Formats: sequence, structure tokens, C-alpha cells
Amino acid sequence: MNGHARELADGFDLEKLTADFYADPYPTYRALREHAPVKRLPNGCYFLTRYDDLIAAYKNTKTFSSDKKKEFLPKYGNSLLYEHHTTSLVFNDPPAHTRVRRLIMGALSPRAIAGMEPDLIALVDSLLDRIATKDRFELIGDFASAIPVEVIGNLLDVPHDEREPLRDWSLAILGALEPVIARDAFDRGNDAVEDFLAYLETLVERRRAKPGNPERDVLTRLIRGEGNGEDNGERLTAKELLHNCIFLLNAGHETTTNLIGNGLVTLTQYPEQKQRLIAQPELIKTAVEEMLRYESSNQLGNRMIVEETELGGIKMPPGTLVTLCIGAANRDPAQFPNPEGFDVARTPNRHIAFGTGAHQCAGMALARLEGAIAISRFLKRFPNYVLDGEPVRGGRVRFRGFLSVLCRGGA
Repeated sequence: MNGHARELADGFDLEKLTADFYADPYPTYRALREHAPVKRLPNGCYFLTRYDDLIAAYKNTKTFSSDKKKEFLPKYGNSLLYEHHTTSLVFNDPPAHTRVRRLIMGALSPRAIAGMEPDLIALVDSLLDRIATKDRFELIGDFASAIPVEVIGNLLDVPHDEREPLRDWSLAILGALEPVIARDAFDRGNDAVEDFLAYLETLVERRRAKPGNPERDVLTRLIRGEGNGEDNGERLTAKELLHNCIFLLNAGHETTTNLIGNGLVTLTQYPEQKQRLIAQPELIKTAVEEMLRYESSNQLGNRMIVEETELGGIKMPPGTLVTLCIGAANRDPAQFPNPEGFDVARTPNRHIAFGTGAHQCAGMALARLEGAIAISRFLKRFPNYVLDGEPVRGGRVRFRGFLSVLCRGGA
């Protein structure tokens, strides 16, 4: 067993992944933590799998930069994908990151999120009503993916009859973030950015003419942030405004879809934990945290070294690219007892599914609320749900989720 683990660690290449890895990456992550926790990949990048190393990278923003201009230029060239991924909040350092985050966080305050709960419950219940009319249903398309699209659509106040393309745009843009992409994936992502920008330009024009409530409407808040006298005179350029609206939809959509889908599938694999959660619905908050830890929606992050540093006895000069493996760190036995087990009452649970430090996910409170309401109300309505066939994975390493999960509601 130990020899096989060492072989997995020695042969690991993020740019040459196998079907077995996509189905279950955790044996490889465990092997890397044990035998090569700071793994130099063939492309010269370092791959980190230990919890403490990721915490150090997240919190030291002076050494570990999130700016992706140097990293993404060879991958995307002078394309709209490059423009998007180097302008959005998550791939920037302060002060650009600070300016945009401050504007967004104002519309994601605890009071604002609490105000979303009644509409979120109504949305979830309406989706469950539709599912109840079917002999079998598609967990992702009929339920998990429909929730965050509506929530983020509401945050940006996108008219309901204009939301249909949002999911496909999001999947195409985020799919282009995979370590290696084919030409058709690049083209789909680039076309999606172009279409999304064209749509947002018209939406912004309409919102300038008729502003919404900046306490609830993120788009109005970002537009007002461009002008003088708002948010201490902070300004967003037109490009920053448009690309961060795309980022909001993408960040809030894919990861929350994965949280709900991964969580409900995992419960079918641990029937005793499923029954425990049904019997004790008050455990939903710790259960959501465990779902985030056990099957992290976002599995990878990236940083660039800008000041020489050392990790695991390895010196890294400026310009070194580092991949942070969130999925591996969240199963590190140095931090989590019985890390390969699934426990809906696990506490403490200091997972880093949302990152930590300056780049901790701005929408994590909203994602937690969506996950808790969706999963708890689903279980109450369909306590005997079962999978109807093998779920279809998304086939991506960065974002771990399902494309399709057929289910039956059960008797």
C-alpha cells in the first residue's frame, strides 16, 4: 500500500490526469501529503497539499500573490478570457482587490442576507413542488443549479426572462480555468465572455437610467461606486464593473451548485449520517460545513511567489507558481481527526473550502444559507430519495461537482 502511495505521488502531473483521478482524487492527495507535500510538477509549478502550508500561503499576501497577469498571458493570450480573469476580484491583489471587495460586501451584509431568506425558501419549495410531480428527477438541473442562478440573478436584479443563458456562460468561462484546456474549451469560454459582456452593457445602461436599491442590488451598488461621493470616492472602471458582475455570477453559481449536489450525493453514501440529519435537523449547519470539507466545491487555488520564501525545506524564488490543493488540505489528518470519514456533527471544523485571509470568499455566508435551506428542505420533503443510476461527474479538477444525478424521491 505504501509503495503504491509513493508511486502515485512520484507520478503525479496536474496536466496529465487519469479517469480514476477525476472519479476520486483523494487517494492521490493522501499520497502527496504523505510523500511529497510540496510537489514540484514537470511544468515547474509546486503543488501544496498540507493544511498548514495552505494557511500560510493564504495569509501571506505579500509573498503569495493572487495577480494572474503573468500566469494567464501564455495560456489565454490577448483574449477576452485573459481580460476577464485578470480583472475579476479573485485574481487581483490590493488595492484593486480591496476596492471591489468593499463595494460587493456592502450588499452582502448579514442584514441583507437575512432579508433574502424568505425568497430563498419560496424558491426552494417551488422547485421541490415541481420535483414531486415526477417519477424521477435530475438533481443538478432540476434543483441544485437552479437555486444559485436565481439568487445571484436577484442580487444583480437580472430580469427573470433574461436568465436562461447565465448557467451555460458560467460553465464555459469557469471550464477555461482548468490546468489544461483544449482549443474548443478556450473558444467556448471566450465566446461566453463576449456574450456576457454584451448583455451586461445593456443591463448597466438600463440600471443607470433606473437605479435599484443599493442595499440589495449589487449592480446598482457597483455602478454608484464608479461615481464621486459614494463609498469614499472609490471608483470602478467600466471594464472592472462588467467583469466583476460576471465574476459574481460565476463564483456564486458553480460552487453553490456543487455544494448542494455533492452534499446530497454524499448523504446517500453514508445512510447512517443521512438518517441522523433527518432525525436531528438542527445539525444542518454543521452538516453543511462537513459537506464543504469532505467534497470541497472548489478544489484548487493558485498563487505566484513575489518574494523568496521556503516551504517544506524547499526554497522558492520570485516568479514561482504555486497550486494550493484545497481538497487535499481539507482531509489533512494533522487538522481533522478521521479525515476520510463523513460526520454531520463534526466540530470543530476549520475547513478552508472558502479560503481564508484577505481572499476569503465574499459570498460564503450566502452560500451557507443557500446550502442549509436547500438541503434541509429537500430532506424533509424527500427523506427516502435514492440515486437512479451512477451520477455523472463534471470531469474537472478545479471545480468538483456533478453534471447529472438522476434520483427517485422514494416512497
